[in-house]
Amino acid sequence: MKLLLINGNTNAAITDRAVAHTRAALPRLGLSGTVVGVTARFGAHYIATRAASAIAQHAVLDALAEHGAGHDGVIIACFGDPGLEAARELSTLPVVGMADASLTIGFRQASRIAFITGGAAWVPMLEEFCLLRGYSREQVLVRAVAPDGGMIAADPDGAIALLAQAARDAAAEGAGAVVLGGAGLAGLAPRVAAASGIAVLDSLDCAVLAVAEAVAQPSPTPTPSSGLSPALAALLAG
Repeated sequence: MKLLLINGNTNAAITDRAVAHTRAALPRLGLSGTVVGVTARFGAHYIATRAASAIAQHAVLDALAEHGAGHDGVIIACFGDPGLEAARELSTLPVVGMADASLTIGFRQASRIAFITGGAAWVPMLEEFCLLRGYSREQVLVRAVAPDGGMIAADPDGAIALLAQAARDAAAEGAGAVVLGGAGLAGLAPRVAAASGIAVLDSLDCAVLAVAEAVAQPSPTPTPSSGLSPALAALLAG
Protein backbone atom coordinates (compact mmCIF):
# COMPACT_ATOMS: atom_id res chain seq x y z
CA MET A 1 0.00 0.00 0.00
CA LYS A 2 1.53 3.28 -1.16
CA LEU A 3 0.16 6.25 0.76
CA LEU A 4 0.38 9.94 -0.03
CA LEU A 5 0.09 12.13 3.06
CA ILE A 6 -0.84 15.75 2.30
CA ASN A 7 -0.27 18.37 4.98
CA GLY A 8 -2.55 21.34 4.28
CA ASN A 9 -0.32 23.54 6.45
CA THR A 10 2.95 25.00 5.14
CA ASN A 11 4.85 23.74 8.19
CA ALA A 12 7.23 21.08 6.88
CA ALA A 13 8.09 19.97 10.41
CA ILE A 14 4.45 18.95 10.89
CA THR A 15 4.65 16.94 7.65
CA ASP A 16 7.77 15.17 8.86
CA ARG A 17 6.13 14.43 12.20
CA ALA A 18 2.99 13.04 10.55
CA VAL A 19 4.97 10.90 8.11
CA ALA A 20 7.13 9.45 10.90
CA HIS A 21 4.03 8.68 12.96
CA THR A 22 2.27 7.04 9.99
CA ARG A 23 5.28 4.88 9.17
CA ALA A 24 5.43 3.70 12.76
CA ALA A 25 1.65 3.22 12.91
CA LEU A 26 1.44 0.89 9.91
CA PRO A 27 3.09 -2.16 11.56
CA ARG A 28 1.58 -1.27 14.94
CA LEU A 29 -1.87 -1.44 13.33
CA GLY A 30 -1.07 -4.67 11.51
CA LEU A 31 -0.58 -2.99 8.13
CA SER A 32 2.26 -2.62 5.68
CA GLY A 33 3.12 0.02 3.16
CA THR A 34 5.11 3.10 2.27
CA VAL A 35 4.37 6.74 3.01
CA VAL A 36 5.30 9.89 1.10
CA GLY A 37 4.60 13.27 2.68
CA VAL A 38 3.86 16.53 0.88
CA THR A 39 3.64 19.99 2.44
CA ALA A 40 1.26 22.61 1.05
CA ARG A 41 3.02 25.03 -1.33
CA PHE A 42 1.08 28.02 0.00
CA GLY A 43 -1.15 29.04 2.87
CA ALA A 44 -0.95 29.22 6.63
CA HIS A 45 1.96 27.87 8.66
CA TYR A 46 -0.69 26.18 10.83
CA ILE A 47 -4.40 26.41 10.07
CA ALA A 48 -6.31 28.10 12.86
CA THR A 49 -8.97 30.21 11.08
CA ARG A 50 -11.73 29.76 8.50
CA ALA A 51 -9.80 31.85 5.98
CA ALA A 52 -6.69 29.70 6.40
CA SER A 53 -8.79 26.57 6.04
CA ALA A 54 -10.35 27.88 2.82
CA ILE A 55 -6.91 28.56 1.34
CA ALA A 56 -5.76 25.10 2.45
CA GLN A 57 -8.52 23.50 0.39
CA HIS A 58 -6.87 24.90 -2.73
CA ALA A 59 -3.42 23.88 -1.49
CA VAL A 60 -4.56 20.29 -0.86
CA LEU A 61 -5.98 19.97 -4.39
CA ASP A 62 -2.78 21.48 -5.77
CA ALA A 63 -0.69 18.89 -3.92
CA LEU A 64 -2.98 16.05 -4.97
CA ALA A 65 -2.72 17.03 -8.64
CA GLU A 66 1.07 17.29 -8.43
CA HIS A 67 1.84 14.18 -6.38
CA GLY A 68 -1.16 11.82 -6.47
CA ALA A 69 -0.01 9.59 -9.33
CA GLY A 70 1.50 6.26 -8.33
CA HIS A 71 -0.19 5.98 -4.95
CA ASP A 72 -2.93 3.70 -3.65
CA GLY A 73 -4.54 6.08 -1.17
CA VAL A 74 -4.36 9.63 0.18
CA ILE A 75 -4.53 10.99 3.72
CA ILE A 76 -5.27 14.68 4.26
CA ALA A 77 -3.16 15.15 7.36
CA CYS A 78 -4.88 18.21 8.73
CA PHE A 79 -7.71 17.93 11.23
CA GLY A 80 -10.77 19.56 9.69
CA ASP A 81 -9.95 17.83 6.39
CA PRO A 82 -9.65 20.86 4.06
CA GLY A 83 -10.58 19.96 0.51
CA LEU A 84 -11.73 16.43 1.37
CA GLU A 85 -14.93 16.37 -0.69
CA ALA A 86 -13.32 18.13 -3.65
CA ALA A 87 -10.35 15.76 -3.57
CA ARG A 88 -12.69 12.79 -3.56
CA GLU A 89 -14.55 14.28 -6.51
CA LEU A 90 -11.38 14.75 -8.55
CA SER A 91 -9.36 11.67 -7.63
CA THR A 92 -9.82 8.03 -8.52
CA LEU A 93 -7.83 7.18 -5.37
CA PRO A 94 -9.42 6.67 -1.95
CA VAL A 95 -9.01 9.94 -0.04
CA VAL A 96 -9.55 10.13 3.72
CA GLY A 97 -9.32 12.95 6.23
CA MET A 98 -8.31 12.73 9.85
CA ALA A 99 -11.52 14.18 11.27
CA ASP A 100 -13.85 12.20 9.00
CA ALA A 101 -11.97 8.98 9.76
CA SER A 102 -12.07 9.75 13.49
CA LEU A 103 -15.86 9.93 13.32
CA THR A 104 -15.97 6.52 11.65
CA ILE A 105 -13.58 4.83 14.07
CA GLY A 106 -14.85 6.66 17.15
CA PHE A 107 -18.47 5.72 16.60
CA ARG A 108 -17.49 2.08 16.29
CA GLN A 109 -16.50 2.29 19.93
CA ALA A 110 -19.18 4.52 21.46
CA SER A 111 -22.42 6.33 20.74
CA ARG A 112 -20.99 9.60 22.05
CA ILE A 113 -17.46 10.72 21.27
CA ALA A 114 -15.25 13.74 21.89
CA PHE A 115 -12.78 15.60 19.70
CA ILE A 116 -9.99 17.31 21.62
CA THR A 117 -7.74 19.64 19.68
CA GLY A 118 -5.64 22.77 19.96
CA GLY A 119 -6.96 26.28 19.43
CA ALA A 120 -10.38 27.59 20.45
CA ALA A 121 -11.22 28.73 16.92
CA TRP A 122 -11.46 25.09 15.87
CA VAL A 123 -14.42 24.38 18.14
CA PRO A 124 -17.17 25.96 15.97
CA MET A 125 -15.46 24.83 12.75
CA LEU A 126 -15.34 21.20 13.88
CA GLU A 127 -18.87 21.36 15.25
CA GLU A 128 -20.07 22.48 11.81
CA PHE A 129 -17.94 19.76 10.19
CA CYS A 130 -19.74 17.15 12.29
CA LEU A 131 -23.18 18.69 11.78
CA LEU A 132 -22.72 18.51 8.00
CA ARG A 133 -22.15 14.77 8.43
CA GLY A 134 -25.28 14.33 10.51
CA TYR A 135 -23.73 14.33 14.00
CA SER A 136 -25.11 16.70 16.62
CA ARG A 137 -23.18 18.55 19.32
CA GLU A 138 -24.58 15.99 21.74
CA GLN A 139 -23.07 13.13 19.77
CA VAL A 140 -19.67 14.76 19.21
CA LEU A 141 -18.31 16.93 21.99
CA VAL A 142 -15.70 19.29 20.53
CA ARG A 143 -13.25 20.64 23.08
CA ALA A 144 -10.03 22.61 22.68
CA VAL A 145 -7.08 23.63 24.79
CA ALA A 146 -5.67 27.14 24.41
CA PRO A 147 -2.43 26.39 22.51
CA ASP A 148 -3.03 25.67 18.84
CA GLY A 149 -1.66 22.57 17.14
CA GLY A 150 1.49 24.29 15.96
CA MET A 151 2.29 25.41 19.49
CA ILE A 152 1.61 21.92 20.84
CA ALA A 153 3.86 20.37 18.21
CA ALA A 154 6.64 22.76 19.22
CA ASP A 155 6.21 22.09 22.95
CA PRO A 156 4.28 18.85 23.52
CA ASP A 157 5.50 18.49 27.11
CA GLY A 158 3.79 21.75 27.99
CA ALA A 159 0.43 20.57 26.62
CA ILE A 160 0.07 17.06 28.04
CA ALA A 161 -1.52 18.16 31.32
CA LEU A 162 -4.00 20.42 29.49
CA LEU A 163 -4.94 17.68 27.04
CA ALA A 164 -5.25 15.11 29.84
CA GLN A 165 -7.64 17.35 31.77
CA ALA A 166 -9.70 17.91 28.64
CA ALA A 167 -9.90 14.13 28.15
CA ARG A 168 -11.08 13.62 31.73
CA ASP A 169 -13.68 16.37 31.34
CA ALA A 170 -14.98 14.85 28.11
CA ALA A 171 -15.29 11.43 29.71
CA ALA A 172 -17.14 13.02 32.63
CA GLU A 173 -19.59 14.50 30.08
CA GLY A 174 -20.33 11.02 28.77
CA ALA A 175 -17.91 10.62 25.87
CA GLY A 176 -17.25 6.92 25.43
CA ALA A 177 -14.43 7.52 22.96
CA VAL A 178 -11.99 10.44 23.07
CA VAL A 179 -10.06 11.46 19.94
CA LEU A 180 -6.94 13.60 20.05
CA GLY A 181 -7.23 15.58 16.83
CA GLY A 182 -4.58 17.25 14.73
CA ALA A 183 -1.40 16.50 12.81
CA GLY A 184 0.52 18.56 15.35
CA LEU A 185 -0.80 16.27 18.09
CA ALA A 186 0.04 13.02 16.30
CA GLY A 187 1.75 10.56 18.61
CA LEU A 188 0.65 12.21 21.85
CA ALA A 189 -2.39 9.99 22.49
CA PRO A 190 -0.50 7.38 24.59
CA ARG A 191 0.97 10.09 26.81
CA VAL A 192 -2.39 11.80 27.24
CA ALA A 193 -4.03 8.45 28.01
CA ALA A 194 -1.40 7.70 30.65
CA ALA A 195 -1.78 11.15 32.23
CA SER A 196 -5.59 11.12 32.20
CA GLY A 197 -6.45 7.50 32.84
CA ILE A 198 -8.76 7.72 29.79
CA ALA A 199 -8.37 5.69 26.58
CA VAL A 200 -7.50 8.14 23.81
CA LEU A 201 -7.58 7.60 20.04
CA ASP A 202 -5.06 9.27 17.74
CA SER A 203 -6.75 10.92 14.75
CA LEU A 204 -3.89 10.04 12.40
CA ASP A 205 -4.15 6.37 13.46
CA CYS A 206 -7.85 6.59 12.60
CA ALA A 207 -6.98 7.96 9.14
CA VAL A 208 -4.46 5.17 8.53
CA LEU A 209 -7.06 2.54 9.44
CA ALA A 210 -9.70 4.20 7.26
CA VAL A 211 -7.49 4.54 4.18
CA ALA A 212 -6.35 0.91 4.51
CA GLU A 213 -9.99 -0.20 4.57
CA ALA A 214 -10.76 1.95 1.54
CA VAL A 215 -7.76 0.69 -0.44
CA ALA A 216 -8.81 -2.90 0.28
CA GLN A 217 -12.25 -2.37 -1.24
CA PRO A 218 -12.63 -3.63 -4.83
CA SER A 219 -12.81 -0.98 -7.52
CA PRO A 220 -16.34 -0.39 -8.83
CA THR A 221 -17.14 -2.14 -12.07
CA PRO A 222 -17.91 0.36 -14.85
CA THR A 223 -21.46 0.25 -16.19
CA PRO A 224 -21.45 -1.44 -19.63
CA SER A 225 -21.79 1.04 -22.48
CA SER A 226 -21.65 0.97 -26.24
CA GLY A 227 -20.95 3.41 -29.03
CA LEU A 228 -18.76 5.70 -26.89
CA SER A 229 -15.58 7.34 -28.07
CA PRO A 230 -12.38 5.71 -26.76
CA ALA A 231 -11.62 8.81 -24.68
CA LEU A 232 -15.06 8.84 -23.02
CA ALA A 233 -14.94 5.09 -22.42
CA ALA A 234 -11.53 5.46 -20.73
CA LEU A 235 -12.81 8.31 -18.56
CA LEU A 236 -15.81 6.28 -17.39
CA ALA A 237 -13.52 3.34 -16.63
CA GLY A 238 -11.49 5.53 -14.29
